[in-house]
Amino acid sequence: MKRFYSIFFFILISFALTARNRETIWPKGKMPDSQSHQIAAMTGESNSSRFNPDKNRIAYIEWFDAPAEETRNGGCMILISGGAYQSCCDVGLIKQWKERFTELGFQCVNFVYRTPRPVGLPIYQTAWEDGQRAVRVIRSQAEKRGFDPEKIGIISMSAGSHLGLLLATSSQTPAYERTDRTDDIPCHINWAIINAPAYGTTDAENGTPALRQGYGSDVFLSDVFKFDEKTCPMSLHHGGKDIYAPQTSTLVYRQLRRMGIPAELHLYADKGHGAYGLERGVEFMKQMGYMGPLEPEEKLLSRYSSDDDRAIHIKQDIWPEGKTPDFQESQNTPYIEWHIPDTLKTKAIQIIYSGGGYNSNSPKVSEVTPFRRYLNAKGMAVVTLKYRSPRPSGLAKHTTAWQDLQRTIRIVRSQAAERGLDPDRIGLMGGSAGGHLTLMGVTSSRHQAYWPIDETDTVSCKVQWGVGIYPAYVLSDGFDGKNTQKGNSDKSTLAPEFSFDLDTAPMIFIHGDADPYSAMGSVRVWEKMLMMGIQCDLHTLATRPHGFQSKASPGTGSYTHMDRIWEFLTEKGFNR
Repeated sequence: MKRFYSIFFFILISFALTARNRETIWPKGKMPDSQSHQIAAMTGESNSSRFNPDKNRIAYIEWFDAPAEETRNGGCMILISGGAYQSCCDVGLIKQWKERFTELGFQCVNFVYRTPRPVGLPIYQTAWEDGQRAVRVIRSQAEKRGFDPEKIGIISMSAGSHLGLLLATSSQTPAYERTDRTDDIPCHINWAIINAPAYGTTDAENGTPALRQGYGSDVFLSDVFKFDEKTCPMSLHHGGKDIYAPQTSTLVYRQLRRMGIPAELHLYADKGHGAYGLERGVEFMKQMGYMGPLEPEEKLLSRYSSDDDRAIHIKQDIWPEGKTPDFQESQNTPYIEWHIPDTLKTKAIQIIYSGGGYNSNSPKVSEVTPFRRYLNAKGMAVVTLKYRSPRPSGLAKHTTAWQDLQRTIRIVRSQAAERGLDPDRIGLMGGSAGGHLTLMGVTSSRHQAYWPIDETDTVSCKVQWGVGIYPAYVLSDGFDGKNTQKGNSDKSTLAPEFSFDLDTAPMIFIHGDADPYSAMGSVRVWEKMLMMGIQCDLHTLATRPHGFQSKASPGTGSYTHMDRIWEFLTEKGFNR
């Protein structure tokens, strides 16, 4: 009997704590557009046989335990489930988000809006009403609960991300008429992590998957998103195979850039509908200062200063004497260097070279050496290329470098087997002008860059993947310089030298959002490849400039960016 009362007392205490932490957001009888078929509950509760719908009609917020005193950073995270506006189903995600952001020092609160979809109203209307009210209620309690009312962020999923975009872009448009003094409090949020937003393009805004995959001259971003003066910085995350089109995220990103609002875009090859890259969202918040001051930046070359993992180092000229095509006295002699690790863990080969505006290049700079050392430590062979520069006279700026690259790929393929490597697992990597050169190698291998000179030139120069680090000269407003229009215009087109032939290979792009060689160059190529059925990764980094990787603060995407490359190679199976 004593044990029974102990258990009963524990249940009562647990119920009291739950009741205390759950707070309905509307005054009695004041909830707008109330409809009898709607409830407010997570599916973990509503699926129970004991669930009483009549006791769960009003939208609510659920305050989770405050973070430990020593970790508190003065911020609040609102967690928003998806569920097609038919339910709030992401019970597991809410738990994961709550644990991670509480650990990071944020006060977390679960927001549960009304579902299923209202009758006779837009599918999002009652959820949007609940969302604006929830933000006001949360902001009203900031002082009491120990966070800054101007440090409120959200993380969301699917339909919850459609709602999240409404909260992030349209807080100055009232979703409902004023009910009391709480509605005099602003309902804007300060940042947003948006996962897989649904219904964002006009071929999906009635509540379906993107019927035309977000494509078409008459398919646009839904105009329900107002992008008003309180629109906040965002980190957008989307799978490349999501039936709720990833173009929603690229279109939102483009509009944020037009407005000069810092943002990140994270796109994942071969991924369907889901929430990916939680730690990318954390890095975005770190970079933006939402978690406190950034740690001092560290030089990438200092972090990767050792060649201890390299066992073989071989240097080769790439052209026979007197056979260099379009030879010009003003240019350096091109060469390659093989860097093979002591212990090979993959037979794949990464070719790497630097940028330099096609006026110079070096295999010893931070665009090459740290990447080489990182991959050697992973057990991957690397070949570095010093191509001809400066720019050739009387030819397009990239012509002789492209010739050198095609020749390099052929040499590497023809010599791979004798070095214990796979001739059919070769990738390209370059930054800036080197990123442009990578795009030439990836998209145009069927295009002859020079007249064949020997047996080596009968070998294919097709590659299996590419890594584009802030590629330059990609868009029509920056073919031969910085992007004067920032690449954000719908009229901006891709450089004509990229053939996008049938051997075009998948890529990963990493680009600083504040790069004058616009991040939209990478985004536009990603979109083009998606239209071709080629799945790529893309990561842009908020506030980061050209050469973002040379120095970076720990805990940010600029610091961990090389891991994105290895993850891409792993997901695609290139480094097996």
